[in-house]
Amino acid sequence: MGVKKMTALFLAVLLALGTVACGADDEEETGSGGVPSEKFDFSAAGATQGLTMSVNRDSGQLNVKRLSLPGKKNTGDAGKWTVFIYLCGTDLESEDASATDDLLEMVDGTSGENMRFVVETGGAEEWLNNTVEAGKLQRYLVQDGNLELVDEQPSAGMGHQETLADFLQWGVTNYASEHMGVILWNHGGGSITGVCFDETDDNDSLSLREMDAALLHACAGMGRKFDFIGFDACLMGTLETANILASYADYMIGSQETVPGTGWDYTAIGRYLSANPGVDAKQLGIVICDSFLEACRAIDDDDLCTLSLIDLSKLDALLVAFNDFAHGMYDAAADAANCTEMIRAIAQTDNFGGNNRSEGYTNMVDMGGIISACASYSEGAQGALSALQDAVAYSVSGQVHGSASGLSAYYPLSVQGSEELAIFGDICPSPYYLSFVDRQNQGSVNAGETDDYDDDFWFGDSGDWLWGSEENSDYWDYLDDFSQTGESALITFAVEPHLDEDGDFWFELDDDGWMNALDVYGMVYQMSGDGEDIIELGETYDLQGGWDSGIFMDDFDGWWISLPDGQNLATYIVESTEDYTIYTSPILLNGEETNLRLKLDYAAGDMFIEGAWAGVDESGAASRSLQKIVEGDVIVPLYNAFSLEGDDTFYYYGREYTVEGTPEIWYNIMDDGDYFFSFCIEDIYGDYYISDMTMFSVEDGEVYYNMD
Repeated sequence: MGVKKMTALFLAVLLALGTVACGADDEEETGSGGVPSEKFDFSAAGATQGLTMSVNRDSGQLNVKRLSLPGKKNTGDAGKWTVFIYLCGTDLESEDASATDDLLEMVDGTSGENMRFVVETGGAEEWLNNTVEAGKLQRYLVQDGNLELVDEQPSAGMGHQETLADFLQWGVTNYASEHMGVILWNHGGGSITGVCFDETDDNDSLSLREMDAALLHACAGMGRKFDFIGFDACLMGTLETANILASYADYMIGSQETVPGTGWDYTAIGRYLSANPGVDAKQLGIVICDSFLEACRAIDDDDLCTLSLIDLSKLDALLVAFNDFAHGMYDAAADAANCTEMIRAIAQTDNFGGNNRSEGYTNMVDMGGIISACASYSEGAQGALSALQDAVAYSVSGQVHGSASGLSAYYPLSVQGSEELAIFGDICPSPYYLSFVDRQNQGSVNAGETDDYDDDFWFGDSGDWLWGSEENSDYWDYLDDFSQTGESALITFAVEPHLDEDGDFWFELDDDGWMNALDVYGMVYQMSGDGEDIIELGETYDLQGGWDSGIFMDDFDGWWISLPDGQNLATYIVESTEDYTIYTSPILLNGEETNLRLKLDYAAGDMFIEGAWAGVDESGAASRSLQKIVEGDVIVPLYNAFSLEGDDTFYYYGREYTVEGTPEIWYNIMDDGDYFFSFCIEDIYGDYYISDMTMFSVEDGEVYYNMD
C-alpha cells in the first residue's frame, strides 16, 4: 500500500501551511471529545451475538432470528454522513506509511460540513508522520479539509472487541448523523483469522465472534443499524462475515481476494459524499467499488482485485437457500463416487489468497463456485445461486477473478490444524455444510472410512442444531492425529508408475485409487552442482490422460521458468485457466523471504513478473502489498531440497541475481543436463502419494528418459 508515498514530509508541509488543524497541544480543546462513552463490561453482557440460527433434523429448515433494532434511521444530524474508520496501522504504517497516505486522502477528499471521517488510530509501533503518536489510541475528526485530534485514550489492542466497541460507542455518541458507516482498515485473513492484526499486541486480530460482540454493543446502544460496514483489508468478503454483519448494517463491502497496494480511494469517497450527502449506502457502495478498481488500474495492479457490495437484507434468504443446497450436497456425498466428484470439482473452483504450500493457505473459496461444483448433486443448487446473485448488489473484479460470485466461503483446501476447524465449527451457518466438511476430515484419520459417519454431534439428543451454542473445540482434536505422509495408502494402482519400453512414464489407478484421488501432477527436480542434494523445481500439469480412463502419462516438454541468468526457479501453480497460468516462486528479495508472482499469458505468448507477495503469515494475516520488482533488486531463488544421504528437507539457496533494466523472466527450454520426474497424486482426505523418481535428460531442446 506504500506506493502512494505521501508520507511524513508531505504531512509536515500541510501542517506548516495550516491546512490541517490539530489540537494535540491544547488540552482544553482536545478534552474527551465531547460526551464520554460508558465502558461496556463484556463479562457481564450476557448474550454477545446478534443472531440465533437453528435447524431441526426432521424438517431440515434453517430458522434465523436477528437482533431487533427499532430506532429511526435518521438518528443524528439530518442529511449528513459520518464514516467511522478503525485505522489499525500495523506494519502497513510502520514500514510503508500506508495509513498516513489514506489519512491524507481523507483530508483531500472532504469539503463542507455534510460529510466527515471519524478515525481511531493505533496498532502500529511507529507512525510515519508528525501528527499521529504511537503508544496510545488517538481519535481524529476529518472534515472540510481539516484533520483535528479530538480525543486520546490509553493504548489498547485493536484486535480486542472492547477497543472496537468503545470507539464506536464514543463515535456515535459524539458524531451521530443520518447516515453512518464503519470501515475496518488493516490486514485481513478471511473468516478464520479475521481482521485488524495489531503489531503492538502480538498480531492479535478481531475474530468474527469478537466483531459480533463489539457491534452488538454499539448498535444496541444507538438503537439502529449502520448504513454499511466495510473492510479495507484482504479476504473479508465472505459468507461467514456477512452473516455476522447482517444484524448490524444494511450493506457490507469487502474483497474476496487480497487488497492491492492502494486500498480504497478515500479522496473519491470523501468528494462524492461531500457533493452528494443525501445518497444511500447502495449508491455509495457502487462508488467505493468503482473507485477502488480505478485506483488499482492506475498502478497496474488490478488483475487479482475484487470488491463486492452485499445487500444484507437479502442475507437470511441466502442462508436458508444455502442450507437447503448443503442438505442435498451432504446427503449425496454419502455415496463415495459422488463425494469424490464433488471434492474434485470444488478443488478446481476459484479461490483466494494463494492457497499453496509456498504462500500459505486461507481456505477461502468462491461460494458460487462451490454451489456450481456440486449443482448436479443437490436440487437446492439453483435456488442458492439465485439467492447469492440477489444478495450481491454490485461487484468489480480484475481479469483473474472475472467470474467470482461476490462472496467466498470457508472450505478446507488444506486444513491447518484442529484450531482452524474449531473456529469454523463456531461460525459455519449450516449444519449440513459443516457435516460435509467434517465427514471429509474424519476420512483423513480413518484411512478413508466414512461409511459410518453421522451428524449426531451437531444435532444432539434434541434433534436441533443451534448455531454457536456448542463448545466444539475439543471435538476437532481428532485431526491432531493426522499428518501428511507422502505415501497415502488410499492411492492404489492397476498399473504402478513405471517407465515402459517405449520411454513413456505412466500409471493406471485401480477403482479404489480412482475413488480416492483428488489431483495428479508432475514434480520436477534437478541435482545440485556437487551431486549431493536433490533440488525441487516445482509442479507441472504437462500430463496426458485423465479421470475418464484413470491413466496418467508424463507429457513434459522440458520448458521451465528461469531468471535471465539461467537459474531455474522453483514454481508452483496458483491459478490456471485457458488464457493464462499464474505461478508463485519462493525467493529472497533484497534479503527478505517472499514469493515471486509470475503470469504466463497464452494470448501474448509471454511470461511476465507481476511482483513479489509475502503470502499468509503465521498469524493468518494476508500480505496486502504486491511489491513491484525494479532495477537493482537482488533476487536469490529458494528451493525445497533433500540430501541423498538422508531424508531431511531444507531450503537450498540459489545465486544472487541483480535486476538490470526492465525486470524480465524467461520461459525457455531447460539447459542440457540430467533431471528427475515423479508423479504426485493427492487424495481427497489431505494426504498424497509421491512416486519414485525417474531420470530424464534434456539435449538440444529434446527430452529423453533414461532407459538404463
